[in-house]
Amino acid sequence: MMMPEDTRVIDASSELYNADLVRRADETDDLAYFWVRARGEPVSFEPGQYLTIGVFADGKLVQRPYSVASSPRESRDGYEFYIRLVPILRFTTLLWRLPIGHGMRVTGPKGRFMLEPDDDRTHLFISTGTGIAPFISMTRTLLMDRVPRRTLIAHGVSYARELGYRGELEQLARDGYPLTYVPTVSRPSDPANAGWTGRTGRVEAILDDVCEEHRLVPERTVVYICGNPEMILKAEALMQGRGFPEPHVKKELYWPKGKGMPPAVDVTRGRPVSDRAVQVAAEH
Repeated sequence: MMMPEDTRVIDASSELYNADLVRRADETDDLAYFWVRARGEPVSFEPGQYLTIGVFADGKLVQRPYSVASSPRESRDGYEFYIRLVPILRFTTLLWRLPIGHGMRVTGPKGRFMLEPDDDRTHLFISTGTGIAPFISMTRTLLMDRVPRRTLIAHGVSYARELGYRGELEQLARDGYPLTYVPTVSRPSDPANAGWTGRTGRVEAILDDVCEEHRLVPERTVVYICGNPEMILKAEALMQGRGFPEPHVKKELYWPKGKGMPPAVDVTRGRPVSDRAVQVAAEH
């Protein structure tokens, strides 16, 4: 990956910084987990919602919205985000340069991509890339609240090394949580996937088999989809073709059907413009 040189000067302090970067763990060269902790009382959010995080650089606030992967029950320890480094001069090239302890700006939460209360149907979570993050928050929260729901997580990536949270999900299944983890890689012939013996193909391409193998029927299943917008549309169409009515298929579609992706705009101090579509298309 050719990464452009980012010469923007990150502002060391700002009166608008209300949180700090407290931890980072790298999954690959361009995938990492970040923990951002509020300086005051943490904001409350629901699993599945997103927060907007940012820093000032050259006097301008540059920020992006990200789904929270941690449970709201753990907010005092910080919000966890699973983020991909995008090789363009936007927010992530600043984030990757940020030292632990640096101030940040956090706002939100926003989003209606949340679990329905007391829903005892089987939950099918479909995601690509970092789009798995809201499902991690949902699963962790259900586990902590001791109200597990039968769950299947279908996660599609290009390379097996990009299967974020794989170890955690496999361990949950071994420990008896009613979860079936279904990872798939879309480039099985690539040398980087040598040794992969799991499913292959794009995640939407395996959904028919997943539904048949696990006997998922519309009357007893609810579907949540998050990730690449093209995948979302294909997966939604496939599930509806299997008889799942629209209310049973929940998704985060960040621009209307048939519309092109709008251009990205950095956020400035006086004119905040935040575009959720850019994050999903570029970073999921």
